[in-house]
Amino acid sequence: MTKKDLFDKIILGDCLGALKDFPDNSFDLIFTSPPYADQRAKTYGGIKPDNYVDWFLPRAAEFKRVLKPTGTFILNIKERVVDGERHTYVIDLIIKMREQGWLWTEEYIWHKKNSYPGKWPNRFRDNWERLIQFNKEKSFNMYQESVMVPVGSWAKERLAKLSETDKTRDESRAGSGFGKNVSNWVGREMVYPTNVLHLATETGNKNHSAVFPPDLPAWFIKLFTKPGDVVLDPFVGSGTTALSAFQLGRHFVGVDINVEYVQLATQRVFEKQIKLPVIGEKKGKYTVSKNRKDGKR
Repeated sequence: MTKKDLFDKIILGDCLGALKDFPDNSFDLIFTSPPYADQRAKTYGGIKPDNYVDWFLPRAAEFKRVLKPTGTFILNIKERVVDGERHTYVIDLIIKMREQGWLWTEEYIWHKKNSYPGKWPNRFRDNWERLIQFNKEKSFNMYQESVMVPVGSWAKERLAKLSETDKTRDESRAGSGFGKNVSNWVGREMVYPTNVLHLATETGNKNHSAVFPPDLPAWFIKLFTKPGDVVLDPFVGSGTTALSAFQLGRHFVGVDINVEYVQLATQRVFEKQIKLPVIGEKKGKYTVSKNRKDGKR
């Protein structure tokens, strides 16, 4: 079976069942934002925080099966507040996924540059979300040069007049063992980014209750895949990940249990004149995977 037969499709169903149609080691990157605990109740029904880990782990096991050994899983998630304090379900999930065999390799932060204002008696508004990186193996594909950024205007003045200290490794005054050589920046126009991404939230909600900006999945797609690789979003929603993958020359698979979102995601991809293969029963402009209507999330 070729990539054309397996990939470039949006599937209606619970990812726990729908992914069983895919062989082991099928995907180079899994990027997704699952329904948060007790959030989007009208959209997904909500999962209680105390039940979240038990709900997610079987799906994580399936993700692990279909991810290539050189692949990466990026999980966009954030703890919610319960009875005045942050619930621990994300921390608990990380621990359980490590027990499942995942490596918790890194954690990125999405800084929301235009988060909505608000006021609470004991905290400030959320202005960031986690993007947790999991891998199956310590050695995985990573294309760091693809996400390099301009060095910045600060470098012109700072590097114009280097002291003798700047030209050698300047050890930390605190005795931490860390040091820097400022002269290493001379002549560089591009540098590697940090693990904090400064991106605005999606201003148009695409008729979906939880849309992230296209630049978010696109950044990770460029970092962890190359053209022709395959990206999976098992909670595809409005199809932002699938669309970003397609625009970057990657194959994609999206799965969602909500028929309206499957329609929406497929329509967004169709607007880019992609012809999607039909799996199972065709209804309108989206594909329905057989025997995948009984899943819940």
